Amino acid sequence: MVTSPKFHPVLDPEFIPAVLWNRAYRTKVLESGRAQNLAIALERGDGSVSVYRSATLPHQGANIALNQRYTERLLKFLLWQKGGYLVTIAGDPGIAEYLRRTYAPQGERAFDWKFIGQSVHGRPLTIQTASFESTPAERETATPLGRHLDGCRIGFDLGASDRKCAAVLDGEVIFSEEIAWDPSVQSDPQYHFDGIHDSLKRAASRLPRVDAIGGSSAGVYVNNEIRVASLFRAVPQHLFDTRVRRLFFELKDAWGGIPFQVVNDGEVTALAGSMALNDNAVLGIAMGSSLAAGYVTPQGNITTWLNELAFTPVDYRENAPVDEWSGDPGVGAQYFSQQAVGRLLAPAGIDLGSDMPLPRKLIEVQNLIAAGDPRARKIYETIGVYLGYNIAHYADFYEIRNLLVLGRVMSGPGGDLILATAGQVLNEEFPELAEQIRFHIPGEKEKRHGQAVAAASLPSIQKQETRHAIS
Repeated sequence: MVTSPKFHPVLDPEFIPAVLWNRAYRTKVLESGRAQNLAIALERGDGSVSVYRSATLPHQGANIALNQRYTERLLKFLLWQKGGYLVTIAGDPGIAEYLRRTYAPQGERAFDWKFIGQSVHGRPLTIQTASFESTPAERETATPLGRHLDGCRIGFDLGASDRKCAAVLDGEVIFSEEIAWDPSVQSDPQYHFDGIHDSLKRAASRLPRVDAIGGSSAGVYVNNEIRVASLFRAVPQHLFDTRVRRLFFELKDAWGGIPFQVVNDGEVTALAGSMALNDNAVLGIAMGSSLAAGYVTPQGNITTWLNELAFTPVDYRENAPVDEWSGDPGVGAQYFSQQAVGRLLAPAGIDLGSDMPLPRKLIEVQNLIAAGDPRARKIYETIGVYLGYNIAHYADFYEIRNLLVLGRVMSGPGGDLILATAGQVLNEEFPELAEQIRFHIPGEKEKRHGQAVAAASLPSIQKQETRHAIS
């Protein structure tokens, strides 16, 4: 498929933007005059169904390889954006069979089959075939979580290196703190329980009572149940199943059964941005150790989607960088995180040694660009080109009015250069999106307190509910 980007990343000129490849393919389908209807429906555990409609070339001859590339990458994006354990491919049965072989225990996407199916939904990922006319009906659900600012609340955020907690009184943060911890290497779930419980108690000591507790953390959470979370990766599976999975229910019981709500940190970040901007249709992305994301709908709600954009395809070249966890080339974590910075060091001519950890390498590159080093500048310009094209890619799947961009990679002058470069790509390649989407980078106070307030605002308080007094 021929694509002609106006911008090539200076350190990665072979990059093929997913958005341009997809648009070239769709143009080819339209010009063929023989478009075949295609729909992909994804059903989740709560009964909600997302449906994506498109079209393919007739599935024959030289078209087969193009159809397979288009539909496999499309399904990959939808699985990590929307989630789902039951996938219906409504269209050509040959395409459905190819995807069934690919997303299978022994298939090329065995990681996705296991993770999306067993880990997230607790059941095998199943791909079934249907005619286009039999496409399942769409049943989207969105949760009106958050924006509750009444009463005495606690908000917390669990990170890989620290846990943040704040006491919030009628929407105002009256106390906040960060406590260092190292949860990802701890095999005893009691370590996690005690650490979170301690932070909650410290915040509660500043309030006359506690009416509700809200929190955020990286991972997949369904109705407060922990399905997948890197904070607990050292916990043996039998302890994860018996203790970790319902850890927040145990904490809720310890706090007298008061309203207690926990969701993915990306969703809370997007909610915090929506509250700060007083607007909706917010996509939030955080470039840190990996790529985190969250979304607030145009109606102001949080979806039941996964929004795990670290694993969605962004680069369609065959030899794209491979994600070490999923084994898939060209996915977001390799382009919008400290992993991207580390990967671009060698092309930039910067040698920081193989033993230096990625967080430290990022700090060194930030120091270099602050000192005006042109090599470091090329790294941020490259990421900026990635981002400009990928904003347009995201806009094919999300309705976006506001793009919230944060994370350690975005700190300092390098972050400014990323946004400036991305803006230039949008202006020249996608002018209609440049007019529609506004960027927002939260300030330090907003990042610290906005996330805490948004997390604390998750649960609603019913007047008849008993509130937890502080002894």
